[in-house]
Amino acid sequence: MTAVIHTILLMAAVLAAVAVAAKRLHIAPSILLVVAGIGMALIPGLPSIRLAPELVLLVILPPLIYSAGVAMSWREFKYNLRPIALLAFGCVVFTTCAVAAAAHFFLGFSWAAGFLLGAIIAPPDVVAPLAIARRLGLPRRLVVILEGEGLANDATALILYRFAVAAVSTGLFSLGEAAGTFALIVVGEIIYGIAVGWLSLRLRQWAREPRVEITLSLMTPYLAYWVPEYFHGSGVLATVACGLYVSWNGPRLIPSATRLQGIFFWDLIVYLIEGFVFLLTGLQARTLIEQTQAFSLRELLIATALVTAIAIAARFVWIFPLTYIPRWVSASLRKRDPAPPWQGPFLLSFTGIRGVVSLAAALAIPYVMANGQPFPHRDMILFIVFGVIVITLIGQGLMLPSVVHWLGLSTIGKKEHAEEIERELRARQEALEQVTKRLEKAIADHELPDVIATHLRTRNQIRLQVLPRNLTEDIDLLRRTAAVKKELIDAERDFIHQLLRDGKITDEARRRIEYELDLEEAGVANRGSEGGGWM
Repeated sequence: MTAVIHTILLMAAVLAAVAVAAKRLHIAPSILLVVAGIGMALIPGLPSIRLAPELVLLVILPPLIYSAGVAMSWREFKYNLRPIALLAFGCVVFTTCAVAAAAHFFLGFSWAAGFLLGAIIAPPDVVAPLAIARRLGLPRRLVVILEGEGLANDATALILYRFAVAAVSTGLFSLGEAAGTFALIVVGEIIYGIAVGWLSLRLRQWAREPRVEITLSLMTPYLAYWVPEYFHGSGVLATVACGLYVSWNGPRLIPSATRLQGIFFWDLIVYLIEGFVFLLTGLQARTLIEQTQAFSLRELLIATALVTAIAIAARFVWIFPLTYIPRWVSASLRKRDPAPPWQGPFLLSFTGIRGVVSLAAALAIPYVMANGQPFPHRDMILFIVFGVIVITLIGQGLMLPSVVHWLGLSTIGKKEHAEEIERELRARQEALEQVTKRLEKAIADHELPDVIATHLRTRNQIRLQVLPRNLTEDIDLLRRTAAVKKELIDAERDFIHQLLRDGKITDEARRRIEYELDLEEAGVANRGSEGGGWM
Protein backbone atom coordinates (compact mmCIF):
# COMPACT_ATOMS: atom_id res chain seq x y z
CA MET A 1 0.00 0.00 0.00
CA THR A 2 2.83 2.38 0.86
CA ALA A 3 4.47 1.71 -2.52
CA VAL A 4 1.20 2.53 -4.29
CA ILE A 5 0.88 5.83 -2.42
CA HIS A 6 4.51 6.71 -3.19
CA THR A 7 3.95 5.92 -6.87
CA ILE A 8 0.82 8.07 -7.03
CA LEU A 9 2.63 10.98 -5.35
CA LEU A 10 5.52 10.58 -7.81
CA MET A 11 3.09 10.63 -10.73
CA ALA A 12 1.41 13.76 -9.34
CA ALA A 13 4.81 15.47 -9.04
CA VAL A 14 5.69 14.48 -12.62
CA LEU A 15 2.30 15.74 -13.80
CA ALA A 16 2.87 19.15 -12.21
CA ALA A 17 6.46 19.41 -13.49
CA VAL A 18 5.47 18.43 -17.03
CA ALA A 19 2.63 20.98 -17.03
CA VAL A 20 5.09 23.77 -16.21
CA ALA A 21 7.64 22.52 -18.75
CA ALA A 22 5.02 22.16 -21.49
CA LYS A 23 3.84 25.73 -20.96
CA ARG A 24 7.36 27.11 -21.25
CA LEU A 25 8.31 24.91 -24.20
CA HIS A 26 4.98 25.53 -26.00
CA ILE A 27 4.40 21.79 -26.38
CA ALA A 28 1.14 19.97 -25.67
CA PRO A 29 1.38 18.47 -22.13
CA SER A 30 0.00 15.15 -23.39
CA ILE A 31 3.08 14.62 -25.57
CA LEU A 32 5.54 15.29 -22.76
CA LEU A 33 3.52 13.16 -20.34
CA VAL A 34 3.72 10.11 -22.62
CA VAL A 35 7.46 10.65 -23.05
CA ALA A 36 7.86 11.06 -19.28
CA GLY A 37 5.81 7.90 -18.71
CA ILE A 38 8.02 5.89 -21.06
CA GLY A 39 11.10 7.24 -19.28
CA MET A 40 9.69 6.30 -15.87
CA ALA A 41 8.77 2.82 -17.12
CA LEU A 42 12.39 2.16 -18.01
CA ILE A 43 13.76 3.22 -14.61
CA PRO A 44 15.18 0.12 -12.87
CA GLY A 45 13.48 -0.70 -9.59
CA LEU A 46 10.32 1.35 -10.20
CA PRO A 47 7.26 -0.88 -9.69
CA SER A 48 5.58 -1.97 -12.90
CA ILE A 49 2.21 -0.23 -13.31
CA ARG A 50 -0.42 -2.01 -15.38
CA LEU A 51 -3.27 0.04 -16.79
CA ALA A 52 -6.49 -1.85 -16.05
CA PRO A 53 -8.81 -1.53 -19.07
CA GLU A 54 -11.86 -1.47 -16.78
CA LEU A 55 -10.39 1.58 -15.05
CA VAL A 56 -10.24 3.46 -18.36
CA LEU A 57 -13.50 2.30 -19.91
CA LEU A 58 -15.68 2.39 -16.79
CA VAL A 59 -14.11 5.01 -14.51
CA ILE A 60 -12.00 7.44 -16.53
CA LEU A 61 -13.84 7.65 -19.84
CA PRO A 62 -17.37 8.65 -18.64
CA PRO A 63 -16.46 11.99 -16.97
CA LEU A 64 -14.17 12.94 -19.87
CA ILE A 65 -16.89 12.32 -22.45
CA TYR A 66 -19.56 14.02 -20.35
CA SER A 67 -17.48 17.14 -19.67
CA ALA A 68 -16.66 17.42 -23.38
CA GLY A 69 -20.36 17.09 -24.21
CA VAL A 70 -21.31 19.81 -21.71
CA ALA A 71 -18.60 22.11 -23.09
CA MET A 72 -19.80 21.48 -26.66
CA SER A 73 -22.27 23.88 -28.29
CA TRP A 74 -25.40 21.95 -29.30
CA ARG A 75 -26.16 24.54 -31.98
CA GLU A 76 -22.71 24.17 -33.57
CA PHE A 77 -22.80 20.38 -33.14
CA LYS A 78 -26.14 20.21 -34.96
CA TYR A 79 -24.95 22.51 -37.75
CA ASN A 80 -21.85 20.36 -38.32
CA LEU A 81 -23.60 17.02 -37.78
CA ARG A 82 -22.92 15.83 -41.33
CA PRO A 83 -19.08 16.12 -41.26
CA ILE A 84 -19.03 14.92 -37.64
CA ALA A 85 -21.04 11.80 -38.54
CA LEU A 86 -18.88 11.14 -41.60
CA LEU A 87 -15.80 11.13 -39.36
CA ALA A 88 -17.18 9.55 -36.20
CA PHE A 89 -18.98 6.73 -38.01
CA GLY A 90 -17.85 6.57 -41.63
CA CYS A 91 -14.13 7.20 -41.13
CA VAL A 92 -13.93 4.81 -38.18
CA VAL A 93 -15.54 2.00 -40.21
CA PHE A 94 -13.37 2.76 -43.26
CA THR A 95 -10.17 2.82 -41.17
CA THR A 96 -11.17 -0.43 -39.49
CA CYS A 97 -11.60 -2.11 -42.87
CA ALA A 98 -8.33 -0.68 -44.23
CA VAL A 99 -6.30 -1.83 -41.22
CA ALA A 100 -8.04 -5.24 -41.28
CA ALA A 101 -7.10 -5.75 -44.94
CA ALA A 102 -3.47 -4.76 -44.29
CA ALA A 103 -3.25 -7.05 -41.25
CA HIS A 104 -4.76 -9.95 -43.18
CA PHE A 105 -2.70 -9.71 -46.36
CA PHE A 106 0.63 -8.48 -44.96
CA LEU A 107 0.76 -9.68 -41.33
CA GLY A 108 -1.05 -12.99 -41.68
CA PHE A 109 -3.91 -12.14 -39.32
CA SER A 110 -7.30 -13.79 -39.80
CA TRP A 111 -10.02 -11.45 -41.05
CA ALA A 112 -11.67 -11.40 -37.61
CA ALA A 113 -8.40 -10.59 -35.82
CA GLY A 114 -7.64 -7.96 -38.46
CA PHE A 115 -10.99 -6.28 -37.87
CA LEU A 116 -10.30 -6.36 -34.15
CA LEU A 117 -6.99 -4.54 -34.66
CA GLY A 118 -8.71 -2.09 -37.00
CA ALA A 119 -11.48 -1.31 -34.51
CA ILE A 120 -8.89 -0.64 -31.81
CA ILE A 121 -6.76 1.62 -34.01
CA ALA A 122 -9.61 3.45 -35.77
CA PRO A 123 -10.77 6.14 -33.27
CA PRO A 124 -8.46 9.16 -32.99
CA ASP A 125 -7.96 10.77 -29.60
CA VAL A 126 -9.12 14.38 -29.47
CA VAL A 127 -7.43 15.70 -26.30
CA ALA A 128 -3.93 16.38 -27.61
CA PRO A 129 -4.84 17.87 -31.02
CA LEU A 130 -7.56 20.06 -29.51
CA ALA A 131 -5.18 21.47 -26.91
CA ILE A 132 -2.80 22.40 -29.72
CA ALA A 133 -5.61 23.62 -31.98
CA ARG A 134 -6.99 26.04 -29.38
CA ARG A 135 -3.53 27.40 -28.62
CA LEU A 136 -2.86 28.00 -32.32
CA GLY A 137 -6.21 29.74 -32.89
CA LEU A 138 -7.68 27.46 -35.56
CA PRO A 139 -10.92 28.36 -37.35
CA ARG A 140 -13.88 27.63 -35.11
CA ARG A 141 -15.55 25.14 -37.43
CA LEU A 142 -12.49 22.88 -37.56
CA VAL A 143 -12.35 22.85 -33.76
CA VAL A 144 -16.06 22.02 -33.53
CA ILE A 145 -15.73 19.15 -36.01
CA LEU A 146 -12.75 17.72 -34.12
CA GLU A 147 -14.64 18.03 -30.82
CA GLY A 148 -17.75 16.41 -32.27
CA GLU A 149 -15.77 13.57 -33.82
CA GLY A 150 -14.00 12.94 -30.52
CA LEU A 151 -17.34 12.71 -28.73
CA ALA A 152 -18.81 9.99 -30.95
CA ASN A 153 -15.99 8.03 -32.62
CA ASP A 154 -15.23 5.96 -29.51
CA ALA A 155 -18.79 4.64 -29.55
CA THR A 156 -18.45 3.36 -33.11
CA ALA A 157 -15.07 1.80 -32.43
CA LEU A 158 -16.08 0.12 -29.17
CA ILE A 159 -19.19 -1.40 -30.75
CA LEU A 160 -17.12 -2.73 -33.68
CA TYR A 161 -14.57 -3.96 -31.12
CA ARG A 162 -17.21 -6.02 -29.31
CA PHE A 163 -18.36 -7.58 -32.58
CA ALA A 164 -14.76 -8.40 -33.55
CA VAL A 165 -13.90 -9.98 -30.18
CA ALA A 166 -17.01 -12.15 -30.41
CA ALA A 167 -16.14 -13.14 -33.99
CA VAL A 168 -12.58 -14.16 -33.04
CA SER A 169 -13.70 -16.02 -29.90
CA THR A 170 -16.62 -17.92 -31.43
CA GLY A 171 -15.90 -17.83 -35.15
CA LEU A 172 -19.46 -16.61 -35.77
CA PHE A 173 -20.43 -13.30 -37.34
CA SER A 174 -23.55 -12.06 -39.16
CA LEU A 175 -23.31 -8.72 -40.96
CA GLY A 176 -27.08 -8.22 -40.99
CA GLU A 177 -27.46 -8.99 -37.30
CA ALA A 178 -24.50 -6.77 -36.44
CA ALA A 179 -25.95 -3.85 -38.46
CA GLY A 180 -29.33 -4.20 -36.76
CA THR A 181 -27.73 -4.36 -33.32
CA PHE A 182 -25.58 -1.32 -34.13
CA ALA A 183 -28.64 0.74 -35.15
CA LEU A 184 -30.55 -0.35 -32.03
CA ILE A 185 -27.62 0.63 -29.79
CA VAL A 186 -27.30 4.06 -31.43
CA VAL A 187 -31.00 4.95 -31.14
CA GLY A 188 -31.44 3.42 -27.69
CA GLU A 189 -28.38 5.12 -26.20
CA ILE A 190 -29.32 8.56 -27.53
CA ILE A 191 -32.81 8.30 -26.04
CA TYR A 192 -31.47 6.98 -22.74
CA GLY A 193 -28.78 9.68 -22.55
CA ILE A 194 -31.33 12.47 -23.04
CA ALA A 195 -33.49 10.92 -20.31
CA VAL A 196 -30.55 10.84 -17.89
CA GLY A 197 -29.72 14.48 -18.70
CA TRP A 198 -33.34 15.51 -18.07
CA LEU A 199 -33.43 13.60 -14.76
CA SER A 200 -30.08 15.05 -13.65
CA LEU A 201 -31.16 18.65 -14.22
CA ARG A 202 -34.49 18.12 -12.42
CA LEU A 203 -32.78 16.55 -9.41
CA ARG A 204 -30.23 19.36 -9.28
CA GLN A 205 -32.99 21.96 -9.58
CA TRP A 206 -34.83 20.26 -6.72
CA ALA A 207 -31.71 20.04 -4.51
CA ARG A 208 -30.68 23.73 -4.76
CA GLU A 209 -27.48 23.06 -2.82
CA PRO A 210 -24.19 23.56 -4.71
CA ARG A 211 -22.33 20.66 -3.10
CA VAL A 212 -25.23 18.27 -3.70
CA GLU A 213 -25.64 19.51 -7.27
CA ILE A 214 -21.95 19.03 -8.04
CA THR A 215 -22.12 15.54 -6.55
CA LEU A 216 -25.11 14.77 -8.79
CA SER A 217 -23.21 16.16 -11.79
CA LEU A 218 -20.34 13.77 -11.03
CA MET A 219 -22.74 10.82 -10.79
CA THR A 220 -24.50 11.73 -14.05
CA PRO A 221 -21.88 10.45 -16.56
CA TYR A 222 -21.59 7.12 -14.76
CA LEU A 223 -25.37 6.61 -14.76
CA ALA A 224 -25.42 7.46 -18.47
CA TYR A 225 -22.46 5.20 -19.30
CA TRP A 226 -22.74 2.15 -17.06
CA VAL A 227 -26.31 1.07 -17.83
CA PRO A 228 -25.88 0.77 -21.65
CA GLU A 229 -22.45 -0.80 -21.12
CA TYR A 230 -23.99 -3.42 -18.83
CA PHE A 231 -26.41 -4.36 -21.63
CA HIS A 232 -23.48 -4.76 -24.08
CA GLY A 233 -23.73 -1.31 -25.64
CA SER A 234 -20.89 1.21 -25.60
CA GLY A 235 -22.22 3.80 -23.16
CA VAL A 236 -20.40 6.52 -25.08
CA LEU A 237 -23.34 7.78 -27.14
CA ALA A 238 -25.60 7.89 -24.09
CA THR A 239 -23.00 9.97 -22.22
CA VAL A 240 -22.55 12.29 -25.21
CA ALA A 241 -26.31 12.79 -25.58
CA CYS A 242 -26.59 13.45 -21.84
CA GLY A 243 -23.78 16.04 -21.92
CA LEU A 244 -25.23 17.84 -24.94
CA TYR A 245 -28.69 17.94 -23.31
CA VAL A 246 -27.25 19.45 -20.12
CA SER A 247 -25.19 21.91 -22.19
CA TRP A 248 -28.28 23.21 -24.00
CA ASN A 249 -30.79 23.19 -21.10
CA GLY A 250 -28.56 23.70 -18.07
CA PRO A 251 -27.79 27.46 -18.18
CA ARG A 252 -31.33 28.42 -17.15
CA LEU A 253 -31.68 25.67 -14.52
CA ILE A 254 -28.27 25.63 -12.77
CA PRO A 255 -27.81 28.39 -10.14
CA SER A 256 -24.85 30.76 -10.39
CA ALA A 257 -23.22 29.51 -7.14
CA THR A 258 -23.26 25.94 -8.43
CA ARG A 259 -21.95 27.01 -11.82
CA LEU A 260 -19.01 28.94 -10.33
CA GLN A 261 -17.97 26.06 -8.07
CA GLY A 262 -18.74 23.43 -10.71
CA ILE A 263 -16.51 25.04 -13.34
CA PHE A 264 -13.51 24.88 -10.99
CA PHE A 265 -14.35 21.35 -9.87
CA TRP A 266 -14.72 19.94 -13.38
CA ASP A 267 -11.67 21.78 -14.70
CA LEU A 268 -9.56 20.19 -11.96
CA ILE A 269 -11.09 16.73 -12.43
CA VAL A 270 -10.55 16.74 -16.20
CA TYR A 271 -7.01 18.13 -15.82
CA LEU A 272 -6.01 15.39 -13.38
CA ILE A 273 -7.70 12.57 -15.29
CA GLU A 274 -6.20 13.54 -18.64
CA GLY A 275 -2.76 14.02 -17.12
CA PHE A 276 -2.72 10.68 -15.33
CA VAL A 277 -4.11 8.91 -18.41
CA PHE A 278 -1.30 10.07 -20.69
CA LEU A 279 1.30 9.37 -18.02
CA LEU A 280 -0.11 5.86 -17.49
CA THR A 281 -0.06 5.31 -21.25
CA GLY A 282 3.69 5.86 -21.32
CA LEU A 283 4.16 3.71 -18.22
CA GLN A 284 2.81 0.68 -20.10
CA ALA A 285 6.05 0.52 -22.12
CA ARG A 286 7.75 -1.92 -19.75
CA THR A 287 4.74 -4.26 -19.55
CA LEU A 288 4.35 -4.35 -23.32
CA ILE A 289 8.05 -4.99 -23.89
CA GLU A 290 7.92 -7.90 -21.43
CA GLN A 291 4.89 -9.41 -23.17
CA THR A 292 6.38 -9.28 -26.68
CA GLN A 293 9.65 -11.12 -26.03
CA ALA A 294 8.51 -13.93 -28.36
CA PHE A 295 8.69 -11.62 -31.40
CA SER A 296 11.74 -10.19 -33.09
CA LEU A 297 12.24 -6.44 -32.88
CA ARG A 298 12.30 -6.21 -36.68
CA GLU A 299 8.96 -7.99 -36.96
CA LEU A 300 7.35 -5.70 -34.40
CA LEU A 301 8.70 -2.51 -35.96
CA ILE A 302 7.61 -3.49 -39.48
CA ALA A 303 4.11 -4.38 -38.28
CA THR A 304 3.81 -1.14 -36.30
CA ALA A 305 5.08 1.03 -39.17
CA LEU A 306 2.70 -0.65 -41.63
CA VAL A 307 -0.40 -0.26 -39.46
CA THR A 308 0.51 3.34 -38.59
CA ALA A 309 0.94 4.25 -42.26
CA ILE A 310 -2.36 2.60 -43.19
CA ALA A 311 -4.24 4.34 -40.36
CA ILE A 312 -2.85 7.76 -41.31
CA ALA A 313 -3.41 7.26 -45.04
CA ALA A 314 -6.95 5.94 -44.56
CA ARG A 315 -8.01 9.19 -42.93
CA PHE A 316 -6.73 11.23 -45.88
CA VAL A 317 -8.34 8.86 -48.38
CA TRP A 318 -11.68 9.11 -46.59
CA ILE A 319 -11.84 12.85 -45.82
CA PHE A 320 -10.90 14.44 -49.14
CA PRO A 321 -13.39 12.58 -51.41
CA LEU A 322 -16.19 12.86 -48.84
CA THR A 323 -15.57 16.60 -48.55
CA TYR A 324 -15.80 17.47 -52.24
CA ILE A 325 -17.67 14.72 -54.14
CA PRO A 326 -21.06 15.24 -52.38
CA ARG A 327 -20.87 18.96 -53.19
CA TRP A 328 -20.14 18.23 -56.83
CA VAL A 329 -23.16 15.94 -56.95
CA SER A 330 -25.65 17.93 -54.83
CA ALA A 331 -26.40 21.52 -55.77
CA SER A 332 -28.45 22.06 -52.61
CA LEU A 333 -25.55 20.97 -50.39
CA ARG A 334 -23.16 23.12 -52.42
CA LYS A 335 -25.43 26.13 -51.89
CA ARG A 336 -26.10 25.45 -48.21
CA ASP A 337 -22.50 24.59 -47.34
CA PRO A 338 -19.96 25.58 -50.03
CA ALA A 339 -16.83 23.49 -50.47
CA PRO A 340 -14.08 24.58 -48.05
CA PRO A 341 -10.50 25.35 -49.11
CA TRP A 342 -8.26 22.27 -49.16
CA GLN A 343 -6.35 23.42 -46.08
CA GLY A 344 -9.23 22.56 -43.74
CA PRO A 345 -9.71 18.94 -44.89
CA PHE A 346 -5.92 18.49 -44.89
CA LEU A 347 -5.69 19.50 -41.24
CA LEU A 348 -8.63 17.26 -40.28
CA SER A 349 -6.87 14.43 -42.09
CA PHE A 350 -3.59 15.11 -40.29
CA THR A 351 -5.04 15.09 -36.78
CA GLY A 352 -5.56 11.33 -36.54
CA ILE A 353 -3.70 10.98 -33.24
CA ARG A 354 -4.49 7.81 -31.29
CA GLY A 355 -4.85 7.73 -27.51
CA VAL A 356 -5.73 5.86 -24.35
CA VAL A 357 -9.08 4.44 -25.51
CA SER A 358 -7.23 2.39 -28.11
CA LEU A 359 -4.75 1.19 -25.50
CA ALA A 360 -7.51 0.29 -23.03
CA ALA A 361 -9.37 -1.67 -25.70
CA ALA A 362 -6.21 -3.57 -26.60
CA LEU A 363 -5.50 -4.39 -22.96
CA ALA A 364 -9.10 -5.62 -22.57
CA ILE A 365 -8.67 -8.34 -25.23
CA PRO A 366 -9.34 -11.72 -23.55
CA TYR A 367 -6.38 -14.03 -22.99
CA VAL A 368 -8.33 -17.10 -24.20
CA MET A 369 -11.16 -17.74 -26.64
CA ALA A 370 -14.44 -19.52 -25.99
CA ASN A 371 -12.85 -22.90 -26.82
CA GLY A 372 -10.04 -22.40 -24.28
CA GLN A 373 -7.35 -21.68 -26.87
CA PRO A 374 -5.07 -18.62 -26.50
CA PHE A 375 -6.46 -15.50 -28.15
CA PRO A 376 -4.61 -15.17 -31.49
CA HIS A 377 -2.12 -12.32 -31.99
CA ARG A 378 -2.97 -10.69 -28.63
CA ASP A 379 0.59 -9.67 -27.72
CA MET A 380 1.32 -8.50 -31.27
CA ILE A 381 -1.84 -6.35 -31.25
CA LEU A 382 -0.83 -4.81 -27.91
CA PHE A 383 2.59 -3.75 -29.18
CA ILE A 384 1.22 -2.44 -32.49
CA VAL A 385 -1.43 -0.34 -30.74
CA PHE A 386 1.11 1.12 -28.31
CA GLY A 387 3.47 1.88 -31.18
CA VAL A 388 0.75 3.62 -33.20
CA ILE A 389 -0.17 5.74 -30.17
CA VAL A 390 3.42 6.81 -29.54
CA ILE A 391 4.19 7.52 -33.22
CA THR A 392 1.03 9.53 -33.89
CA LEU A 393 0.97 11.37 -30.57
CA ILE A 394 4.62 12.39 -30.53
CA GLY A 395 5.26 12.54 -34.28
CA GLN A 396 2.06 14.15 -35.56
CA GLY A 397 1.55 16.08 -32.32
CA LEU A 398 4.93 17.81 -32.57
CA MET A 399 4.43 18.48 -36.29
CA LEU A 400 0.92 19.91 -35.90
CA PRO A 401 1.94 23.54 -35.12
CA SER A 402 4.23 23.61 -38.18
CA VAL A 403 1.48 22.14 -40.36
CA VAL A 404 -1.02 24.74 -39.12
CA HIS A 405 1.48 27.52 -39.85
CA TRP A 406 2.22 26.08 -43.31
CA LEU A 407 -1.50 25.89 -44.12
CA GLY A 408 -2.08 29.48 -42.96
CA LEU A 409 -5.07 28.47 -40.84
CA SER A 410 -4.05 30.44 -37.76
CA THR A 411 -4.51 33.68 -39.72
CA ILE A 412 -8.07 32.69 -40.59
CA GLY A 413 -8.65 31.70 -36.98
CA LYS A 414 -7.44 35.07 -35.68
CA LYS A 415 -9.77 36.89 -38.07
CA GLU A 416 -12.69 34.74 -36.92
CA HIS A 417 -11.75 35.40 -33.29
CA ALA A 418 -11.78 39.18 -33.85
CA GLU A 419 -15.22 38.92 -35.51
CA GLU A 420 -16.48 36.80 -32.63
CA ILE A 421 -15.32 39.39 -30.11
CA GLU A 422 -17.08 42.14 -32.07
CA ARG A 423 -20.32 40.12 -31.93
CA GLU A 424 -19.80 39.59 -28.21
CA LEU A 425 -19.42 43.32 -27.66
CA ARG A 426 -22.65 44.03 -29.54
CA ALA A 427 -24.43 41.36 -27.51
CA ARG A 428 -23.18 42.90 -24.26
CA GLN A 429 -24.29 46.37 -25.33
CA GLU A 430 -27.74 45.20 -26.44
CA ALA A 431 -28.18 43.18 -23.24
CA LEU A 432 -27.34 46.23 -21.10
CA GLU A 433 -29.79 48.33 -23.11
CA GLN A 434 -32.49 45.79 -22.35
CA VAL A 435 -31.49 45.90 -18.67
CA THR A 436 -31.84 49.70 -18.72
CA LYS A 437 -35.42 49.41 -19.98
CA ARG A 438 -36.21 46.76 -17.36
CA LEU A 439 -34.54 48.84 -14.65
CA GLU A 440 -36.92 51.79 -15.00
CA LYS A 441 -39.92 49.47 -14.79
CA ALA A 442 -38.47 47.71 -11.74
CA ILE A 443 -37.84 51.05 -10.00
CA ALA A 444 -41.44 52.07 -10.57
CA ASP A 445 -42.91 48.68 -9.62
CA HIS A 446 -40.96 48.44 -6.35
CA GLU A 447 -41.25 52.18 -5.53
CA LEU A 448 -37.54 52.45 -4.78
CA PRO A 449 -36.22 55.67 -3.19
CA ASP A 450 -34.22 58.06 -5.38
CA VAL A 451 -30.88 57.23 -3.77
CA ILE A 452 -31.26 53.50 -4.58
CA ALA A 453 -32.57 54.21 -8.08
CA THR A 454 -29.60 56.49 -8.78
CA HIS A 455 -27.19 53.80 -7.54
CA LEU A 456 -28.72 51.18 -9.86
CA ARG A 457 -28.68 53.54 -12.86
CA THR A 458 -25.04 54.45 -12.17
CA ARG A 459 -24.07 50.76 -11.99
CA ASN A 460 -25.63 50.14 -15.39
CA GLN A 461 -24.01 53.23 -16.93
CA ILE A 462 -20.58 52.18 -15.65
CA ARG A 463 -20.99 48.73 -17.20
CA LEU A 464 -21.88 50.37 -20.52
CA GLN A 465 -18.96 52.79 -20.33
CA VAL A 466 -16.30 50.11 -19.80
CA LEU A 467 -17.25 48.39 -23.05
CA PRO A 468 -14.80 49.44 -25.78
CA ARG A 469 -16.15 51.40 -28.74
CA ASN A 470 -13.45 50.19 -31.13
CA LEU A 471 -11.78 46.90 -30.32
CA THR A 472 -8.59 47.38 -32.35
CA GLU A 473 -7.94 50.80 -30.81
CA ASP A 474 -8.99 50.02 -27.22
CA ILE A 475 -7.50 46.57 -26.68
CA ASP A 476 -4.24 47.86 -25.18
CA LEU A 477 -6.14 50.35 -23.02
CA LEU A 478 -8.39 47.56 -21.76
CA ARG A 479 -5.41 45.47 -20.74
CA ARG A 480 -3.78 48.36 -18.93
CA THR A 481 -7.07 49.18 -17.18
CA ALA A 482 -7.40 45.54 -16.11
CA ALA A 483 -3.86 45.63 -14.72
CA VAL A 484 -4.64 48.78 -12.67
CA LYS A 485 -7.84 47.21 -11.32
CA LYS A 486 -5.84 44.15 -10.30
CA GLU A 487 -3.42 46.39 -8.39
CA LEU A 488 -6.31 48.11 -6.59
CA ILE A 489 -7.87 44.79 -5.63
CA ASP A 490 -4.51 43.57 -4.31
CA ALA A 491 -4.14 46.76 -2.27
CA GLU A 492 -7.60 46.30 -0.75
CA ARG A 493 -6.86 42.65 0.00
CA ASP A 494 -3.55 43.58 1.72
CA PHE A 495 -5.33 46.18 3.84
CA ILE A 496 -8.04 43.69 4.89
CA HIS A 497 -5.36 41.20 5.94
CA GLN A 498 -3.65 43.92 7.98
CA LEU A 499 -6.96 44.63 9.75
CA LEU A 500 -7.22 40.92 10.53
CA ARG A 501 -3.69 40.79 11.94
CA ASP A 502 -4.48 43.87 14.08
CA GLY A 503 -7.56 42.13 15.47
CA LYS A 504 -10.02 44.70 14.06
CA ILE A 505 -12.05 42.14 12.06
CA THR A 506 -12.70 38.43 12.43
CA ASP A 507 -11.65 35.64 10.07
CA GLU A 508 -15.27 35.19 9.02
CA ALA A 509 -15.53 38.84 7.98
CA ARG A 510 -12.20 38.60 6.14
CA ARG A 511 -13.43 35.54 4.20
CA ARG A 512 -16.65 37.28 3.15
CA ILE A 513 -14.77 40.35 1.92
CA GLU A 514 -12.12 38.22 0.24
CA TYR A 515 -14.78 36.16 -1.54
CA GLU A 516 -16.21 39.32 -3.12
CA LEU A 517 -12.73 40.50 -4.08
CA ASP A 518 -11.99 37.11 -5.65
CA LEU A 519 -15.16 37.33 -7.76
CA GLU A 520 -14.26 40.87 -8.86
CA GLU A 521 -10.71 39.81 -9.71
CA ALA A 522 -12.02 36.87 -11.72
CA GLY A 523 -14.21 39.27 -13.69
CA VAL A 524 -11.25 41.57 -14.34
CA ALA A 525 -9.12 38.61 -15.47
CA ASN A 526 -11.94 37.43 -17.75
CA ARG A 527 -12.10 40.82 -19.44
CA GLY A 528 -8.37 41.40 -19.58
CA SER A 529 -7.03 38.09 -20.83
CA GLU A 530 -6.75 36.67 -24.33
CA GLY A 531 -9.80 34.61 -25.19
CA GLY A 532 -11.77 35.71 -22.15
CA GLY A 533 -14.46 38.35 -21.78
CA TRP A 534 -14.20 40.63 -24.78
CA MET A 535 -10.46 40.10 -25.25
